[in-house]
Amino acid sequence: MKNETLEAVEHIKADSNYLRGTIAKELNNDITGAITDDDTQLTKFHGIYQQDDRDLRKERARQKLEPLHSFMIRARVPGGICQPEQWLSIDDIADRYAYGSIRITTRQAFQFHGVIKKQLKATVAAINQQLMDTIAACGDVNRNVMCTANPELSVVHQQVYQHAQAISDHLTPQTHAYHEIWLDGEKVNSTADNEPIYGKTYLPRKFKTAVVIPPDNDVDVLAHDLGFVAIVEDEQLTGFNVTVGGGMGTSHGDPNTFPLLAQTLGFCTPDQVLSVAENIVKIQRDHGDRTNRKHARFKYTVDDHGLDWVRDELARRMGSDLEPARTATFTHTGDRFGWRQNHDGSWNFTLFIANGRVIDNETLALKTALREIATVHRGDFRLTANQNLIIARVPDDQKAKINELLVQFQLLTGESLTRQLSMACVAFPTCALAMAEAERYLPDLITKIEALQHQHGIADRGLMVRMTGCPNGCARPFMAEIGFVGKSPGRYNMYLGGHKNGTRLNQLFQENIDEAKILDHLDQLLADYAQAGNAGEDFGDFVIRQGHVKTVKHGIQVHQISHLTED
Repeated sequence: MKNETLEAVEHIKADSNYLRGTIAKELNNDITGAITDDDTQLTKFHGIYQQDDRDLRKERARQKLEPLHSFMIRARVPGGICQPEQWLSIDDIADRYAYGSIRITTRQAFQFHGVIKKQLKATVAAINQQLMDTIAACGDVNRNVMCTANPELSVVHQQVYQHAQAISDHLTPQTHAYHEIWLDGEKVNSTADNEPIYGKTYLPRKFKTAVVIPPDNDVDVLAHDLGFVAIVEDEQLTGFNVTVGGGMGTSHGDPNTFPLLAQTLGFCTPDQVLSVAENIVKIQRDHGDRTNRKHARFKYTVDDHGLDWVRDELARRMGSDLEPARTATFTHTGDRFGWRQNHDGSWNFTLFIANGRVIDNETLALKTALREIATVHRGDFRLTANQNLIIARVPDDQKAKINELLVQFQLLTGESLTRQLSMACVAFPTCALAMAEAERYLPDLITKIEALQHQHGIADRGLMVRMTGCPNGCARPFMAEIGFVGKSPGRYNMYLGGHKNGTRLNQLFQENIDEAKILDHLDQLLADYAQAGNAGEDFGDFVIRQGHVKTVKHGIQVHQISHLTED
């Protein structure tokens, strides 16, 4: 008999035969461009979200047509490293199936929007042909494992990246359903499906892991359920500080939901990494809340039980304690733009990509430019957690050629520091959760913020601005110096006071305000900042010192700072 107190999704997972459901049947249903609600939940585990064009909903309803359904497919890129050959294939997939658009996500993955149902299998197959996949890019499992992208840290980056890749491989679901449904794999009748880490109902909610190399915190490691902070001594990786319990998502009007920063659990050696990752996931599998999805993230499990309980439970499962955490210092979360040289003499060019959207338009042939670069590039590409792209490990004798292409396609024009630090989620018209614009609106808002900065003589001071269309937090707005979270069309909650090194949450400043109010508040705040800000003082620190917002809302974020950063 089913436990009726469980969330409906728990029943769907339990009855799905290891994520099969009726997906294969639905793909052959030509009557509708959609799939059933139950299968919609299951396709997330395969990296696929059903969406529709919300700009056209009302008109199609008036014409008595179903919504214009399509699908978003997310391709995992563990650690964000992509070879030029893979980039060319991603470019081709976008042209064939996704209206010529590639999107780099805030978690170092690729997204394709607008894929219609009859082309889903072909798109997934094309992605897999390039040694990438979409399984576990979404769903109640460990998702794409992030890793510091900066090639300048090459002395230890390869070691750390290999750990990120190993975690990704180890925590990938083992069900045969993915290959059967999408890649025409034969059904394995002799071997029953088995999920030794997840079990047949997987996790209560999504689970996110990041690996970071201080002083960079480009992956916002404290925003994750599980983090590994590399400890490097004499250019050698000695192990990792382990952080647990971070997460961004909230629900408007529900005080029982809130963003949290991760806390430091202890230090593990390199050979303990997979055991730590597996057993932390199993703790969440066994103790996470399956009766309330709003309370189902690991951050609430940690918050409910306490850090000491998590530490003891992990030690019991591993058979040994973690060592005390080591000292590590974070200095920033942003990317380093332009040309920079690596230890081995090769070069990197970090390219700003507004909100991660790679597409050709009337003002910039960005997609064409990157295709031309990929055709000749002999290094690799790195997707950053800030939605930008690093043309990485360019040999010294090839730098001039790459730079020539950057000049040809007008990619060397300098953006303001504020624009470089900005991020937004997709939101309208495709995201079903969006309450307000984000990607389509933030560039215009940044232009107006830049104008205010010029007006007050502080155009050279970068402000970290992030925006999401809903409180799910995909662009990590609760960690920004200025965060905007959509409340309804044209209206946002405004947050202030995050730290640029990713170790402090911001706090609610104004609720449910429109652009006029946003700009009015920013005009006054920036005027104050220009007059009363200390030399070198970041805006997030300033608004706290001036009392515009308080330092701590939930309190938990202060626990990890002594181990992770020296303010």
